[in-house]
Amino acid sequence: MSTIRNLYRYPVKGLSPEPLAQVALRAGEGFPVDRAYALTNGSWTFDTAAYRPRPKTDFIALMDHAALASLATRFDDETGCLHVSAPDGRTLRIDVDDAQGRAELESFIARHVGARFEGPPRFVAGEGFRFTDVSVLSHAMMNAVSLINLATVREIGATWGVDIDPLRFRANIYIDGVVPWEEASWLDRDVRIGCVRARVVMRTPRCAATNVNPVTAKRDLALPQTMMERYGHRELGVYLQLLEDGEIRPGDAVTPL
Repeated sequence: MSTIRNLYRYPVKGLSPEPLAQVALRAGEGFPVDRAYALTNGSWTFDTAAYRPRPKTDFIALMDHAALASLATRFDDETGCLHVSAPDGRTLRIDVDDAQGRAELESFIARHVGARFEGPPRFVAGEGFRFTDVSVLSHAMMNAVSLINLATVREIGATWGVDIDPLRFRANIYIDGVVPWEEASWLDRDVRIGCVRARVVMRTPRCAATNVNPVTAKRDLALPQTMMERYGHRELGVYLQLLEDGEIRPGDAVTPL
């Protein structure tokens, strides 16, 4: 039987995942606080009132800045504070609603990644929207939930002769107990995840962010390129749209309908 193995959220786009013991979900929405914040790359000006979803290349993200993977971050829902730790021992704790704290984080991140930007990066918050990679497709896709089948990850790792950390794929839901690649056959079908019904709406195309090892923060694979060479596509995992409210947790059954 297929079950949920792990649940994660990513409060700040491009920064580290947070494991979750349970998640309260609402129909038509994504994981609470998932990709609720982001850091712009300084090439444009963020305006909350006029914002329209922009491509991930407009943000500081793993695709271009592998060093982000070496930062450990944690968001405290009760206090609204973001905690950041670097490998050299530097730490930062900011109130995400405080302008001075946001400026400190912007400087901290810019120094850490060591890149030249067209303008100063800005830490920004979504108000009614999320900074997901697929937000540019539609409002519904902006709130889609990502799922990875761990058997698929193990299969490609065994075939290629490498150990692939599933966290490279930055999914919300990790499942186990089905055969490799079965999740790809669920496209346009409903699936029950615990007590929640969802619809599989898209296979997930992988980008260069998956080349970054989440432990070492080094680019040690050419995952999308290798997938294209071996399989003729670079899709791994699927996106779901939630059709019902409910709470899910690791151990819950996952059943295609």
